[in-house]
Amino acid sequence: RGHVAYLNQARNWCDRLIVGLNSDRSVRALKGEGRPVNDLEGRAMVLAGLACVDLVAPFDEDTPIDLITTARPDVLIKGADYSEDQVVGAVEVRSWGGEVRLAEIIDGYSTTAAIARMTAKDGQ
Repeated sequence: RGHVAYLNQARNWCDRLIVGLNSDRSVRALKGEGRPVNDLEGRAMVLAGLACVDLVAPFDEDTPIDLITTARPDVLIKGADYSEDQVVGAVEVRSWGGEVRLAEIIDGYSTTAAIARMTAKDGQ
């Protein structure tokens, strides 16, 4: 639910929505063992099936900076759980006249929160 709302909001700010998607290796490097919960192919298929998403672009690096500088978006969107100065690629996007926007996050619907709920139930 949280990702769908976030992506729909993002789509309202652009003509084409390209979603950068971390590879499984990249997710593990950022979030630790046991992640991702779903593999790259599964995550990509779900995202590609959303009407608001025009393209899913997987990347294997720890950040999407190469994808951002190659795609050169007019609008770079990240969740509002970040500040603009924390958004990878913000400086580059602004340098070519683009803008950075922060999309609202619906509390309690992150994968991390879902894992925490499942772990708490298993521990009882």
